[in-house]
Amino acid sequence: MGSRSSHAAIPDADSIRRETGFSQASLLRLHHRFRALDRNKKGYLSRMDLQQIGALAVNPLGDRIIESFFPDGSQQVDFPGFVRVLAHFRPVEDEDTETQDPKKPEPLNSRRNKLHYAFQLYDLDRDGKISRHEMLQIIGVLVGKWEWVELECGFVGSLSGEQLTMRLGIDQ
Repeated sequence: MGSRSSHAAIPDADSIRRETGFSQASLLRLHHRFRALDRNKKGYLSRMDLQQIGALAVNPLGDRIIESFFPDGSQQVDFPGFVRVLAHFRPVEDEDTETQDPKKPEPLNSRRNKLHYAFQLYDLDRDGKISRHEMLQIIGVLVGKWEWVELECGFVGSLSGEQLTMRLGIDQ
């Protein structure tokens, strides 16, 4: 009975669960966390709200992860959008492509969608490619400034000045 009233507090909970694959209990925990981050009770989160998450503050890609909550330059994320992004971090379930309904969208936590999400974290200018410059920027963030000076010299030399571009072949 108590979970029924909590469940009712989440608009479109069944739809969100189907789309994201989160259990009802997980969805309730995420909703509680969302409300805790929304200190001003606006009904949405801003970048500053997400910067309150300690794990993101110490993550070298924390700014990129926060940015992923705001596609197309939006300034706020509602609860369904918050949960959609977090669904990419759910463990991959065994994907049986033979029994999967082709009309049903691929789960957000599928290997393909996880790869696409990770690619977007590295594609800084969102042009569908990871250029050499973008890769060097990300490596600099991940490795740190002091080690980066040594790494950059060796890494750039091994590329011989060639432009390195990676493309994500989603349809391949």
